[in-house]
Amino acid sequence: MTKDKLKKFKRIFEKQRDQIAQKGGGIIREDFLINPDDRLDEIDQAATDIDKEMRMRLCNRETLYLKKVEEALRRIEDGSFGECDECGEDIEFRRLEARPTATLCVSCKEEQERKEGLTAAGRQHKSLGQAFSRRTA
Repeated sequence: MTKDKLKKFKRIFEKQRDQIAQKGGGIIREDFLINPDDRLDEIDQAATDIDKEMRMRLCNRETLYLKKVEEALRRIEDGSFGECDECGEDIEFRRLEARPTATLCVSCKEEQERKEGLTAAGRQHKSLGQAFSRRTA
């Protein structure tokens, strides 16, 4: 990958990192505090809980994405950005433009998705890193 393209991606990642940091970057913020007036009855409490859960999920997603951005910046610095983690081949530039944090080429990503399967039992939770197996007695 050319130095100009690497600089382009570095600017994109630095801008995204700064935007997340300005919003709070996964840190518990004031908008997670609960107003006692929002818990006057069960319906208010349920609505508040749903709202809080949604904000926490969004915050978690920002945190996970920030980790991906930081990892991409590290890969740019060590010269491995744009290389597939699985096969070592270059990731197509078009794929990186569409998904800059990609770590797998199209072929390896498709193979990973095939292995995951279509059922929930066959899928590996991406944030846990290991699949769970159910044992029957």
